[in-house]
Amino acid sequence: MVFHNRFIWMLASSVVLAVCGAALAEDIVEKTVTGEGISEDSARDDALRKALEEGGRVEISSHSQVEDFELIRDTIYSRAEGLVTDYKVLEKGAMAGGGYYCKIRAKVSKSAIASTWGEVQNVLDQIGRPGVAVYILERIDGVVQDTSILESKIEDRLVTIGFDVYAGEHIRRIMEKESGDAEMEANMAKVQAIAKNFGTQIFINGSAQANAAGVSDLANQSVAMYNGDCAVKMYYTDSGKLLASKSIPSWRGGTRGKFTHSPQAGKMALANAGGEIVDIVYNAVMKQWATQISSGGEIILEVEGVNMGDTIRLKKYLKQIDEDKVKSVQQTFSKGIARFRIKAKYTASNFVEYLIEAPFGDMIEVVDMQGTRIQAKKIGD
Repeated sequence: MVFHNRFIWMLASSVVLAVCGAALAEDIVEKTVTGEGISEDSARDDALRKALEEGGRVEISSHSQVEDFELIRDTIYSRAEGLVTDYKVLEKGAMAGGGYYCKIRAKVSKSAIASTWGEVQNVLDQIGRPGVAVYILERIDGVVQDTSILESKIEDRLVTIGFDVYAGEHIRRIMEKESGDAEMEANMAKVQAIAKNFGTQIFINGSAQANAAGVSDLANQSVAMYNGDCAVKMYYTDSGKLLASKSIPSWRGGTRGKFTHSPQAGKMALANAGGEIVDIVYNAVMKQWATQISSGGEIILEVEGVNMGDTIRLKKYLKQIDEDKVKSVQQTFSKGIARFRIKAKYTASNFVEYLIEAPFGDMIEVVDMQGTRIQAKKIGD
């Protein structure tokens, strides 16, 4: 009888294991893909995104009617390195035409993609679409241009995916109105202040230039050639913290013409760099956004009129709000002002709801909020 029961238990266990194994095998798909990029790391990242895209094609397409589909989809792609953890590099190296390639064989979990989709969508509902301001100053032969080709390309890419974008044209007009000078690429603080007034979380600031490089004879045609370079930096709007710094040291372009100086050729040189720098900036923005989705964005809380004891108590209360959504709290204290840097999966406006309730509401009063920066003062003595 004992043997009979043990046999039944073993048989049932085998059936359960077989079912679980079949379900696991159906969940995991293996893909062999090749990625390309301007560096070995970017080529590998591209391969991981492609593996995730191909492995989860059905799961992702099932959400195609969801609002903000493109934004959520690309956020998941930007988290590919964390989602595709089981992969092997088969080949990698430099390509003949420039850049690098990376061929990988990767295992992709369809259930992980499905759960990540729900997580991203929930967080997006809480913190809203990310706001970005873009300002790129362009020069051709040293002359500042009224509009920026690279700026427009970056804006278009971000708008298409679902970001709230505040165009550089608005920043340019405000700078000219307030200072009479739009040539302020070095004045990061000014651009930051304008971007903050727009209520953005990220601002992108940079410069690009194209300079005459002579006339070449290409296929029996005279072509005015231009060389150029550009540098773009990305910051948190409220804190001014540098998030990414990207540059293309040199590129080349031109258009038909017999004269050394040709604004049209200069624009062509800038346009030639457009695709590459837009990809670089876009990937940097998406990585920062994906980080905010997974670990929280930054909220700045400044409280005036407090002492060190108040500061310590406030920090303790802030860390107790919700450990799943408040990831970290850092504080500084100087001359009666406590400054808290909070990593949290909240918008500042959502976070304020906690600050008006006990125990915060008994200690402080919120007096202002702009973007991700909240200002408050101590109640009473």
